[in-house]
Amino acid sequence: MGFYASKVKMSYEFSKAIPTDNAKYLEYVSFKQKFGDDGNMLVTGIQTDSLFTLKYFNAYKELQQQLKKIKHVEDIVSIPSAIKLATDTATGKLAAQKIFPDLIQTQQELDSVSAQFFNLPFYKQRLYNPESNAYLMGVRINKDVLNSKGRTQVINDVINTVKKFEEKTGLEVHLSGLPLIRTVVADRIQNEMKYFLFGSLLLSTIILALFFRSFSTTLLSLLVVILGVVWSVGVLYLCGYQVTLLTALIPCLVVVIGIPNCIYFINKYHTSYIQSGDKEKSLVDMVSKMGVVTLFCNLTAAIGFAVFALTRSAILREFGVVAGISIMIIFVVSFILLPAALSYLPAPKPSQTKYLNNRWITHFLLQTEKWVFHHKKIVYGVTTIVLIFAVLGIFKLKSVSYIVDDLPKTDKVYTDIKFFEKHFGGVMPLEIVIDTKKPKGIISPKVDVHTIAFFQDSFLVNQENVSKPLSVIDGIKFFYQAASEGTGDSSFTLPAFGNPLYDLHKQLLQLNARRKNNEMTASDSATSKLMGSFVDSSEQYLRISMSMADIGTQKLPPLLDTIQKKANEIFDTATYKVQLTGTSITFLEGSRFIVNGLKDSIFWAFLLIALCMLYLFKSARILLCSLIPNLIPLVITAGIMGWAGVPLKPSTVLVFSVALGIAVDITIRFLVNYKQELPAYNYKVPETVSATIKNTGLSIVYTALVLIAGFIIFCASGFGGTKALGWLTSATLLIATLTNLVLLPVLLLLFAPKKTVIKKG
Repeated sequence: MGFYASKVKMSYEFSKAIPTDNAKYLEYVSFKQKFGDDGNMLVTGIQTDSLFTLKYFNAYKELQQQLKKIKHVEDIVSIPSAIKLATDTATGKLAAQKIFPDLIQTQQELDSVSAQFFNLPFYKQRLYNPESNAYLMGVRINKDVLNSKGRTQVINDVINTVKKFEEKTGLEVHLSGLPLIRTVVADRIQNEMKYFLFGSLLLSTIILALFFRSFSTTLLSLLVVILGVVWSVGVLYLCGYQVTLLTALIPCLVVVIGIPNCIYFINKYHTSYIQSGDKEKSLVDMVSKMGVVTLFCNLTAAIGFAVFALTRSAILREFGVVAGISIMIIFVVSFILLPAALSYLPAPKPSQTKYLNNRWITHFLLQTEKWVFHHKKIVYGVTTIVLIFAVLGIFKLKSVSYIVDDLPKTDKVYTDIKFFEKHFGGVMPLEIVIDTKKPKGIISPKVDVHTIAFFQDSFLVNQENVSKPLSVIDGIKFFYQAASEGTGDSSFTLPAFGNPLYDLHKQLLQLNARRKNNEMTASDSATSKLMGSFVDSSEQYLRISMSMADIGTQKLPPLLDTIQKKANEIFDTATYKVQLTGTSITFLEGSRFIVNGLKDSIFWAFLLIALCMLYLFKSARILLCSLIPNLIPLVITAGIMGWAGVPLKPSTVLVFSVALGIAVDITIRFLVNYKQELPAYNYKVPETVSATIKNTGLSIVYTALVLIAGFIIFCASGFGGTKALGWLTSATLLIATLTNLVLLPVLLLLFAPKKTVIKKG
C-alpha cells in the first residue's frame, strides 16, 4: 500500500461538482465546443493618473512584452497593443493598425496617439475606466496547462513579472481572474492540509504521551494511525482517483478516527489488567469486549461518509468511496495490529495505568453522575433552553457561497478581485448564447441586429454587478465607425438598415480564400479573431460575453432570472433561443448540487446509522435514547452557525457529516458498555448507568480531548471553510460528549422499565 500511495497524483483539473448529464453542464460544454474556454483569462489592473506619461507608459508597455514572453501565455489584451481600423492607401480597404507605435520617444507623440485611443469608445470600460483612471490588461493562458501541475509555474512567472513592474514604477498592480484564483487557492489549501495532517499527528502524539505515560504505547498508537493514512492514500490510487481538495481531507479523518480506536482498545486493556493482573486474559478481554463495539463505531462512521458515494457528483462520490473504505481499513489495522503488538510488549507498569485514576477527570465524572441522578429536571430544562436558542439560530441560517468567500477579507486575492468589481464590474465569466435555430442563421434577413444591440447596450449594460458586454455587435460598430471616419461615441453605432452581419459573412468567405492561399494580413487576422470569438463556425450561434462580480449563490439566481426574462421578452422565441452559461453559472449549479447532496447524504447516513444501532441493540427504547443525544449536537451546531453568521456551503455542510460519524461513535461505546454491564448488576438500570459513566466516561473524555485537539488545529487555517470545519466540529464534539455523558444516562433512566428485571439461572 505504501508503494501504491507513492504513485498517487494531485488533480490539477477542477473537479466536476455536477453530473455530466446535468442540463447546465451540457450547455456549458456545448458553449466551450463552439467558442473555446471562458475561464483562462488572468487580468492585471492598476490605478493611476500618470499612465500616459512617457516613463510609466513605456514601463507598462514593457510589462506587456515581458508577460507575452512567459511560456504558455497565448495572448495579451492591453492598451499598448490596441488597434484601430484605417484605410490602406495601397488597397483602399480598411486595415488594422496599431495605435501606439513600437517606439515612442516624446511626450508630445504619446499625447497625440493617446488622443486617438480615447476617441475609440470600443475600449472604454473594457481596457480603462475614465472615471477612476483604472487600467486593465488581460493575459490569456493556455487552457491545457491550467489543468496540469505547470499552472503553478505560469502563475508564479506572471506574479514575479508584475512585481518587477511594481518595483520599477512604484505602482500597485492588482491580479485576478479564475486562473489565478483557482491556482493560488488550491495550492494554499493543499499545502495547509499537509501541515495540518502533521500538526494533528504531533498534537495527538503529545496528548497520548501525557495520558499513557508510555513511549511504546504512544508509538504503537501512532504507528496504527500512520498505517491507516498510508492505506487510505493507497486506496485512493487503486480506485483510480487523484488527490482533490476534498479527498485531501481523508488522511486527517483517518487520524481522528484511528486515535479513538487506539484509546478505547488500550484503555480496556489497562482496565482489565488492573482487575485481573493477567496480561493474556486482559488482551482477550480487550478483543472480546471492544472488537464488536469498535466495528460498529467505525461502521457507522464509514456509513456517514460512504453515503456520499450514492450522489451523482463526481467529487462527492470519490470522497465517499475512499473515506468509507479507509475508515473500515483503520478498524482492521487497529483490531489486528494493537493486540498483536501488545502481546509482545511487557505488561503495563503502574505508571502507565496511572491515568485511569486522573484526579480531574474522576472529579468531573462524579459531578456528571450527580447531575444524572439528582438534577434530571435541570438537565431537561437546560437542554430545552439551548435547543430553543439553536432553533432560533437555524432560522437565521443562510445557504450562500462565493468563489473567494473562504479567503480573509484582507487577503490580496480577495482585495484584488474587489478592485476589478469596483472599476470593471468583476472577473467571473458570464456568457449569453443567442441561437438562431438554423445554420447560417445570423446572416438571415430575419435576424434583427438592432434588437440584439438593444438587448446588449440598453439592458445588459445597465445591470448591476456586470461588466460592459462584448459581442460581434461591438465589432460591427468599430468597423462602421472607421468606415465613416468618425470619432467619439456619436459615430460608434450600427448602420441604420440591413444586416451588417451579412457583410462580415462575406468578409469571412474572403478570409477563407486568402487563408488557403497564405495571403492573410494583420487586418484579416483581427477580423478572423472577431468572427471566431463571437460567431461559431456554423454561423448559427452568436455570443455576448461579460464578466460579473462574485455576488454569491444567493444573488446570482435573481440576476440570471432577470436577464433570461428580458431576453424572452425582447427576442421572438420562434426565431431565437437565448441561453445563459459560463463558469459563474456552473459554479452556482455545482455549489447547489454539493450542498443539496450533502444534506441528502446526512439524512441517509442518519437513517442507516439508526438501522445499524437498532440491529446492534435490538431495542426501540435504546435506539430512541441513542438518537436524541446525536441529533441535539447537530441542531445546536446549525444554530451556532446561524447566530455566528456562518452560511451553509460545501465547506461547512461537511461539518455535520464529520461530527455525526464521530458523535455516534461515543454513543455506541457508552451503550455497548452499558449493555455489557447489565448482567453484572442484575439488570438494575441505575447501578448499571452509574458504573458505565465511571468505566466508559474516562475513555470518552480522553477521546474527546484528542479529537477536539485534532480538529482545533484547523482554526489556524487562512481559509474560512477550513477554519469553520475546525471550530464547528470541535464545538459539536464537545456538545456530543456532554449529551452522551449527561443526557443519554438521564434518558436511559427515564425510559427504563418500571420493574427491575432479574435474570434467572
